[in-house]
Amino acid sequence: MADRIKVGLVGIGNCFSGLIQGIEYYRKNPSQQVIGIIHEKLAGYGIHDIDFVCGFDVGENKVGKPLMQAIYEYPNMVDWIPKGEMPATDALVHESPVLDGVGLWVENRVKPIQSSKTTEQIAEDVKGIIKETGAEIMVSYLPVGSDKVTAFWAQICLDTGAAFVNCIPSFIASDPGWAKKFAEKNIPCIGDDIKGQVGATIVHRTLAKLCNDRGTKIEKTYQINVGGNTDFLNMKEQERLVSKKISKTESVQSQLDERLDDDQIYVGPSDFIPFLGNTKLMFMRIEGRQWANIPYNMEVRLDVDDKANSAGIVIDAIRLARIALDRGVGGPIKSASAYLMKHPIEQTSDVEAKVACEKFVTGDL
Repeated sequence: MADRIKVGLVGIGNCFSGLIQGIEYYRKNPSQQVIGIIHEKLAGYGIHDIDFVCGFDVGENKVGKPLMQAIYEYPNMVDWIPKGEMPATDALVHESPVLDGVGLWVENRVKPIQSSKTTEQIAEDVKGIIKETGAEIMVSYLPVGSDKVTAFWAQICLDTGAAFVNCIPSFIASDPGWAKKFAEKNIPCIGDDIKGQVGATIVHRTLAKLCNDRGTKIEKTYQINVGGNTDFLNMKEQERLVSKKISKTESVQSQLDERLDDDQIYVGPSDFIPFLGNTKLMFMRIEGRQWANIPYNMEVRLDVDDKANSAGIVIDAIRLARIALDRGVGGPIKSASAYLMKHPIEQTSDVEAKVACEKFVTGDL
């Protein structure tokens, strides 16, 4: 029987609400096939081997509450499991520093707790909580643009020895400086920026590679995303999108033999449409030329639940981080990052990344 995997969560928003409720969905429906993951078991670890032992947030309506209650608090929208049917745990949501974690557009939705503590004091509290709860993996789903807070949590992991799974495009695992720090301390990290199960970027890069590998000449392409949750409201603040656009654009560019000029490719969030809720719409177009210079184009419309699309990937990232801890492997876990993330330290094709990831699981890599 595999040991329990003890996980701490940073940013108790819709993504973690969907992750936790999804695990409970499968617990309540044992006859259901577990879909949305690489394998139901990874080196003996299943989805029910994960314990969420602590959470961290800045919302005054979440800090201090039990984790299983906080995941339902406003502005979270996921309600796959009725609130009263979630099993109680001892895990609590604790205070995280705000720093740059709350954007201008979401201040009226995410009301930060009024703290009297300095960042240094919060850091000491956090390290004590991680030690007390035994959290061995910290998973960050902070809002896009939270570069300073992400750096805070990366340093917390370095100080406590916890593995770091970074689901947002604030570059840690793909940054040479941070990667070196994790490697020197032999602490695993997986990142950056989660790649959804069948999300906008994975669909775009797959089709772009198909066109590239079939010998066509791609001349221009775009991907536009809209949604109605807090993630998309936060991303209306253009200054917070710099790394997000880099992450998504490079994920597509990496699949092409010949890079497109910057003015011939656009990949990024476009707008916030409140009534869409957790629904994400992607509109993609590829234009190019075939034999005899004859033009072609394709357009794709993708409609997905944004949280269901990412939760199964995070489940895999958690288990792969635990496998790395079990084997004493530190630094960026390249195969896992290339398969699960948009902006890994080394880009490969998704087919190659999947093979490498499965070899890592079996110990052959």
